[in-house]
Amino acid sequence: MKIPSVFRRLFAEGAFNQAFVPVLTEYKEKEKASVESLINNTFGALSLVLLLVTTLALLFAPIFVMLFAPGFYAEPLKKELAIDILQITFPYLFFVSLVAFSGSILNSYQKFSLPALTPLFYNLSLIVAALWFAPQLEVPIYAIAWGVFAAGIIQVLIQIPALIAMGLLPRFKLNTQHPGVRKVLFLMIPGIIAGGVSQINMLIDTILASLLPTGSPSWLYVSDRLMQLPLGIFAIAIGTVILPRLSSLFVTENKLAFSNTLDWSIRLILLIGVPAVIGLTMLAEPIILILFERGAFSANDSLQASYSLIALSFGLVAFMMIKILTPSFFARQEPKKPMYVALASMILNALLAWFLGFNLGYGHIGLALASSISAFFTVITLLLMLYSRNIYQPSNGWFLFWIRLGFASFFLSVFLYYLGQDAASLRALTDFGKIFYILKIVILSIGLYLLALRLTGLKIKDFLN
Repeated sequence: MKIPSVFRRLFAEGAFNQAFVPVLTEYKEKEKASVESLINNTFGALSLVLLLVTTLALLFAPIFVMLFAPGFYAEPLKKELAIDILQITFPYLFFVSLVAFSGSILNSYQKFSLPALTPLFYNLSLIVAALWFAPQLEVPIYAIAWGVFAAGIIQVLIQIPALIAMGLLPRFKLNTQHPGVRKVLFLMIPGIIAGGVSQINMLIDTILASLLPTGSPSWLYVSDRLMQLPLGIFAIAIGTVILPRLSSLFVTENKLAFSNTLDWSIRLILLIGVPAVIGLTMLAEPIILILFERGAFSANDSLQASYSLIALSFGLVAFMMIKILTPSFFARQEPKKPMYVALASMILNALLAWFLGFNLGYGHIGLALASSISAFFTVITLLLMLYSRNIYQPSNGWFLFWIRLGFASFFLSVFLYYLGQDAASLRALTDFGKIFYILKIVILSIGLYLLALRLTGLKIKDFLN
């Protein structure tokens, strides 16, 4: 399921969204009469490409598995299972790309609630599949795979009423010479790399992890899942909201507001990302133990996964920053610059992953650390590009902001150091006791962090306003 998930983030949530929203925003501002034509022809081109890609994946599933998980090919059972799962789940790419298309339309018209709520149905579908259907099958993973397939259909269906209400329900039209469609394609092709650099790096890690001892891909996957919580809830949400805003500011040539919007986004990412790094780093093993340690997932699995989670957490702020810096280039319809940076980052990640994971013998930890380092390289390079061209200029108050953030982070670190429990004592608790512990720690940590910020004079409510 990792393969269609990576393709989803590359094509659906990453490249397409960043390519389509700026073009649709431009049409809204300058060519309102042609908006419907743009939507219909984009829908036609997108559907055709998705159908072709999905068909190829179903027909050549063994080749996909060989390319993305070569280590599985050495074990016939793993190979056959991987092929079956891929053939069931890959059509999800088709459905979720249509969901991303619908969400891009809604977001461009400042309607964020439904697109934000849609992933909930994905999770609910998986929960139903895991609790009701998996126990009835000899190989439970098949239930999860079909749950992914069903989730795609459900997510498409719930978008339709909102699009009908707006009078923008897409109709299939195919004109590859449509100027808007050509512009979307121009932005999307480099966006497949630039918008999904972190996913491409994780895919490289998955390929290399399949060559490491058994369990390595699972340890990385568990770590990545926990990283997706702050990324999905906050970073992607912020990036989704500011993309149409930045696109509109670029079209109207409001350079100061463009820079200020980007500055606000960076500060918000830091306010959220830094405490998330502290929490994931200091509570890595307890979190994994409580969430995953049962059945075949042993105490050693929890320990190993916690190591890779710490290594990935090191780069969390950078991963989050990428979600807002990359859209700033796409809002300006300049996709090639982040594409070149992404290419350099991918090369750096692959070299570091091989060096740290295999040459130095750090295994899956080295792979995770390579992803974090390459993410920082991406962020620093993108920021320098924006600053050197006077697109982004830091606003006043950064020195005081760093003092406030540093104080609150220190306060949080001390609290977690003294109130955290080790893995052995947690294992002695009941399931309810474990859940109560992690909820207590998370709630208290958030409260104390916000209190510390308030003591420095920073009110989150005022900051958001």
